Amino acid sequence: MMNYIWAGMIIISLVFALITGNTAQLSDALISGADDAIQLLLGILGIMCFWLGLMEIAKRAGLTDLLAKMFSPILRPLFPNVPKNSEAMRYMSLNLSANLLGLGNAATPFGLEAMKELQKLNPIRDRATDAQLMFVVLNTASIQLLPTTLCAYRATYGSERPFEIIHCVWITSVIALLAGIIVAKVFCAGKEKEQLRR
Repeated sequence: MMNYIWAGMIIISLVFALITGNTAQLSDALISGADDAIQLLLGILGIMCFWLGLMEIAKRAGLTDLLAKMFSPILRPLFPNVPKNSEAMRYMSLNLSANLLGLGNAATPFGLEAMKELQKLNPIRDRATDAQLMFVVLNTASIQLLPTTLCAYRATYGSERPFEIIHCVWITSVIALLAGIIVAKVFCAGKEKEQLRR
C-alpha cells in the first residue's frame, strides 16, 4: 500500500511540475532531499547500530527471560490469554524495552516476531485476537523513557539541547498509552460479549 502512495505522490509532483513549469525546482528538491536523507541516515546510524547490537547481545545472553519476568506484572493483565512462558511474551518484552529506550527501529523486528508468535495462538487465522490488537496499541503508543531516535534526529539537525523534549515525550506517551489501552479494552470486551451471544 505504501508503495502505491509513494508512487502516486511522485506522479502527482511530476504532473504539477510540468503544468506549472517548475521542473527545475522539482529536480533541485529531488537532489537536496536525497542528500538530506543520506545525511540523516549517517547521523543516526551509529547510535542505532549500538542499541541494535546491545539488544542482540541481551537476546543471546538469555536476558530475554529476565526482561519477560520484569515486564510480567505489566504484560500479564494486558495479555491474560497468552501463556506466561511463551516466545510471544519474550519478544513483547524485548519490543517494550526497545520502545522504552526510544529505539523504534530496534523494536520493529521484536514486534514482528511477537506478532508471529501471537498468530500461532490464534484459532481464527483471518482475524486478529484481543492479544494482537492490544499489542498493536501497546507498541504504537508506547512510553518512551529515553527518546533516543528523536533526540538523535534533533542533534543531527543542529539542536543545542536535543534532550530537552523528554518531559513532553513522557506526558504524551503516557496519555496516548492509557487512552489506547482503555479503548482497546472496551472494544475487546464488546467483541467478547458479541461472541458469547452467538
